[in-house]
Amino acid sequence: MWRTARAPASSANLGPGFDTLAVALGLYVEVGLRPRPEGLLVVAEGEGSELPGGPSHLAARVAREVLGHDRFELRVRSQVPVARGLGSSAALAVAAAAAAGAGVPDEAFERAFGVDGHPENAAASAFGGLVAAAVVGGRPVARHLRLDPQLRFVVLVPDHELPTADARQALPASVPIGDAVFNLSRLGLLVAGLADRRQLVPEAGDDRLHQPARAALFAEAEALLAGLRRRGALTSCWSGAGPSVLALCDAGAASDLCAAGRELMASLGVPGRALLLEADHRGAQVSEAPDH
Repeated sequence: MWRTARAPASSANLGPGFDTLAVALGLYVEVGLRPRPEGLLVVAEGEGSELPGGPSHLAARVAREVLGHDRFELRVRSQVPVARGLGSSAALAVAAAAAAGAGVPDEAFERAFGVDGHPENAAASAFGGLVAAAVVGGRPVARHLRLDPQLRFVVLVPDHELPTADARQALPASVPIGDAVFNLSRLGLLVAGLADRRQLVPEAGDDRLHQPARAALFAEAEALLAGLRRRGALTSCWSGAGPSVLALCDAGAASDLCAAGRELMASLGVPGRALLLEADHRGAQVSEAPDH
């Protein structure tokens, strides 16, 4: 019997919501698992399929922790670009935990949180929608926030990777209190605007905690973000740790903004893709089917 779990990608931070906010997006990782007495077998296709398989594969490690053994076969299919700021690791960990039998969504969320200690991407992939997440008393806690159903998301995904570890190393050890207050003030505007797009102002996506420090890792990001706002984005920001950038827009303007994003990338000499996505509101889903 195959047990298959699907989990959505996510975009975290959303500008000023550093390490606290994330939204689930309509790109998916699917993990199928069935018993295999001969021992572990990992078969991967799609995004990330070039990464090493076997016992070191993230999905295999998570499933082994849930099951307590490695006598299983895993089949991984992913639409989520790796190391692009779209929560690929969290989505894979959520799907692998659920495929191995972890409860959905809560236990799968906790298992995925254990992979890197950051709860926001894991929460979005497990629960779907817009989430706020934190670590409270050593445990991950997540809560849904309202998300305007007419919002759409344009993601500009460069071809080059930016590993999260490298992006983290670029951050300062401390920030001035003025920058912290700047982010908190924008965070309130952002949460209000995400709930009702009519209240969203472009400055709600501004940030001083992480985007300026990471700018040297992707020099064209600032021009892309500004260009998206000029072409009609309600706001724009880095997606997670980058290098992808995210624009929020009204559903009626989404196709035009996505086309404008492609043009911006071409004009700046940034090879990559422009994706038009809706929010995923279902989070991790599990199904079972007999062997074929």
